[in-house]
Amino acid sequence: MTDAPGILPCQAIDTLIERGAITAPTAFEADQAQPASLDLRLGERVWRVRASFLPRIGCAVSDRIADVAMHQLDLTAGAVLERGCVYIAEIQERLALPPAISARANPKSSTGRVDVFVRLLTNGQPAFDDVAAGYAGPMFLEIAPQTFSILVRTGTRLNQLRLKRGAPPLLGVKSVGVDLADGICGYRARRHAGVVDMDFEDSHDPRDFWEPLIPRRGELLLDPGEFYILASKDRVEIPVLEAAEMTPIDPSVGEFRVHYAGFFDPGFGTAEAGGEGSRGVLEVRSHETPFLLEDGQTVARLVFEPLTQRPDRLYGAGGSHYQRQGLRLSKHFRAW
Repeated sequence: MTDAPGILPCQAIDTLIERGAITAPTAFEADQAQPASLDLRLGERVWRVRASFLPRIGCAVSDRIADVAMHQLDLTAGAVLERGCVYIAEIQERLALPPAISARANPKSSTGRVDVFVRLLTNGQPAFDDVAAGYAGPMFLEIAPQTFSILVRTGTRLNQLRLKRGAPPLLGVKSVGVDLADGICGYRARRHAGVVDMDFEDSHDPRDFWEPLIPRRGELLLDPGEFYILASKDRVEIPVLEAAEMTPIDPSVGEFRVHYAGFFDPGFGTAEAGGEGSRGVLEVRSHETPFLLEDGQTVARLVFEPLTQRPDRLYGAGGSHYQRQGLRLSKHFRAW
């Protein structure tokens, strides 16, 4: 494993697993390590809690759960997590990181695209999603379905972990504009829809959950509290020796949140990985006031960081729902 600062590629993640720095009570799955991230799996228990929280420095997450838990659910047979409620779930994977290795978590693309807000919690860490260098202990996931209720089970993957050595340098920032050209430009989530089974692909009728949107004069009015799926105006390409994270909100471009799922793996959108022409899918939620978007308007920014070495696998090499994507709903839904 190289000592250079940067994001660890899949083969370095495999090495951490082999050395016991990442463990789990069940065997790791073959596709769990992505080119520059590791999918995390839900454990056996989830608690409905009355409020979100952060653990105090030096305190365990489990101690805070005892203070705010309303009831416990068993995930071994599956459970429905209701929209508008907050839950804390066990994560199967446990960390014993080397001193120079830290981590950061984000929702998976398929999680963000159904408007499920998830954030990682670790013992004694007073910040969501960040894992301190050398951390040893369990991980928990806060789950807050916003629009659809969801069905999950032990082993369901809702978020992913990016591991890094040292402090990777910032390689660049790219603005991302929104595509509001003629035709269907996006989808707005329907309220009071059914349950989304997070482990079933191509199995939900999109018409029961989404309303297609057609812009007028290259504009789209975002209503407060509504959830939208839109696409980037330009192609997104992540070089094979880099990874990128899309900033979830930037007040300088508007009062709305863009892209819950912030990771872009190396090779996304590249010709080498068979993804030339891929667009970024934008998960957008307006805040307190209506907001009028215009075609091409900047809505987010991509931040690029280096990998410590070239990954053995590039994004989409083993098959992906989102390589070569344009405007697309999550993998749970059949084609429109």
